[in-house]
Amino acid sequence: MEITRNAALVVVDVQKGFDESEFWGPRDNPAADGNIAALITAWQDTGRPVVFVRHDSDKPGSPLRGGSEGNGFKEYVEERRGKGSGPELLVTKSVNSAFYGTPDLHEWLKAAGIHQVVLVGIQTNMCVETTARMGGNLGYDVLVALDATHTFDLTGPNGWRLTADELAKASAVSLHGGGFAQVVTTAELIGAARS
Repeated sequence: MEITRNAALVVVDVQKGFDESEFWGPRDNPAADGNIAALITAWQDTGRPVVFVRHDSDKPGSPLRGGSEGNGFKEYVEERRGKGSGPELLVTKSVNSAFYGTPDLHEWLKAAGIHQVVLVGIQTNMCVETTARMGGNLGYDVLVALDATHTFDLTGPNGWRLTADELAKASAVSLHGGGFAQVVTTAELIGAARS
């Protein structure tokens, strides 16, 4: 695996509101937070760009609504912001894709000559997957660190219910098998970034 010198790490919606288990239900991958923290550190240590994405929900009952405690980044993310030697960007959004936020992520990446993006964050099958699909459609070389994401159990039509783990696997298969992104591990990315 090759990680370019200016590959951007895009940290999607790692916010306190996602810790409200009574709202979201069961989650998968308890190791996600540690892996996200390790990737931010690796990117900052190597002077690569880091993009922090925050979901400002406009839904009144959402734990992620703007101005609420849950809207803020988790502590391990907040304490790392501004600590790297590379470029940093904050994108805010109210939809699933980080490419539909403010400021315009696509324009920022293009202006910086960035062609490779690495995605981590919450939720695997929602904002991470949507951002990965759009990134692939826009022509970026997209990598998703699956073990640095997590999601929650979900019920769909006809009472169909999938566990968080099943949803994460379905996202990985769709993204990787569909050619939108390469699904990789945190260890692979850190090894490539530091080599």
